[in-house]
Amino acid sequence: MEDAIDVTQKVTGVFDISNISSGLSFVIVLAIILLFTKLFGLLFRKLGLPQVLGYIIAGILIGPAIFGELCGFSIIGFNNADRDVSYKALFLLNGVDGNGNSFFAGKDGLAIFSKIGVLLLMFSTGLETNLQELKKTGLAATLIACAGVAVPLVLGTVISLPFGNIGLGSANIFNSLFIGMILTATSVAITVSVLKELGKINTKLGTTIVSAAIIDDVIGIVLLSVLTGIANSGGGENLTGFAWFKAQWWGTIIMIVAFFVVAVGLGFGISKLFKWLEKKWPHTRRLPVFSLAICFIYSWAAEEIFGVADITGAFLAGIVLSTAHRASEYTDKKVEVNTYTLFAPVFFANIGISNISFLGMSGWLVLLAFLAVLMGLIGKVVGCGAVAKGFKYSWRESAIAGVGMMARGEVALIVTDTAMKAGLPEEFMLMTVLLILFSSVLTPILLKVLYGKDKNGLPPAGGGGTTEEIPVQEVQTTEEQQVQTTEQ
Repeated sequence: MEDAIDVTQKVTGVFDISNISSGLSFVIVLAIILLFTKLFGLLFRKLGLPQVLGYIIAGILIGPAIFGELCGFSIIGFNNADRDVSYKALFLLNGVDGNGNSFFAGKDGLAIFSKIGVLLLMFSTGLETNLQELKKTGLAATLIACAGVAVPLVLGTVISLPFGNIGLGSANIFNSLFIGMILTATSVAITVSVLKELGKINTKLGTTIVSAAIIDDVIGIVLLSVLTGIANSGGGENLTGFAWFKAQWWGTIIMIVAFFVVAVGLGFGISKLFKWLEKKWPHTRRLPVFSLAICFIYSWAAEEIFGVADITGAFLAGIVLSTAHRASEYTDKKVEVNTYTLFAPVFFANIGISNISFLGMSGWLVLLAFLAVLMGLIGKVVGCGAVAKGFKYSWRESAIAGVGMMARGEVALIVTDTAMKAGLPEEFMLMTVLLILFSSVLTPILLKVLYGKDKNGLPPAGGGGTTEEIPVQEVQTTEEQQVQTTEQ
């Protein structure tokens, strides 16, 4: 206990309120996170970059990664026994106080808020998935998405094999596969925003890119669930019955298949129920409340019962409810407000606060990060572009398809966070942050350059037939005034 007290004394702040040992004291940490993430989010939006990247940078600055470990003072600090560093933290989230009492309220609070944040992000992504539009885009979008997953996955795994000295390689093959999985993600939001700005969102090529990006994430999340399930399986020598069954790799695969069968089967009934609820109580708060309950039930059942990643359960719950179109649109608006007001900023900031450290960073890690970023960009452009060319798009259109799939954002962070919980070392989060940074900067620039060659603002000509505008279908929605007056 004396050692623990000594360590805490190295990092406790100057003020008595620095120990976050209760729920009430934790609210000041939330206030700091919300203020910094909002300011940096606005700054990054002004720079034309994703706000989520600003959230992460805010977390790095208020956490111990830079000022704590390199300058000796941090606003928010952790008592990390595995990091040999001493610094003063204004607010210490976990440790041992002067009386020898352990406290974890701050660290546990961040973990809980972050978990809710990531589940809501994936749930919202599922709600925004339009299955009808995915069907319309047909084979081209599906195969482009498959290439967008397969090529970066292979490249990421291959380039990580020589790095056995930092926890990768054939001896840690699952970690190498996780590196490949991180490179498969695509940011739908960034691509959509750029295509809208350029007026290309409703062209045939634009619709195909957006649909492929959505399918890309669906495939990636499913593969991530399989990979994490198998990575966490094995052993079971001291287990019996159902626990032993789930611990075997073949049992893991059976449980994953069973989860999707059960979740989809129940989904038909849930979809009909929500369509009935929407007719009976249109645009009332009970719809989002019931929807959140479904999201959390799916998430809990996915991980605790079937051994599937909880984010897969949240995502699938969103897809199930997306089939109840009007109810899902109203629910998504309400969920998004709560998500991006509180839970999502905490999730992204917590990545910078707790998962990134520059202390003792090896040259090997920097080299791997550089190669991974390079392969992540090349993999999308080459893989997706090659498939687009196979569907008789022109060379420029094929390049646009590849670049449009290149951006990374929230999903890449979620995949990395899930991979770390399955055994990937925390220092690899830096690789994901750099991937998001470079891809977010390059994607808008390259898309504008490629589309900028169009004359008089016309869509690019080519065998892909993108000169054809796809009409925007009118959606019957209730006016905002009616929504406000009917809320209960």
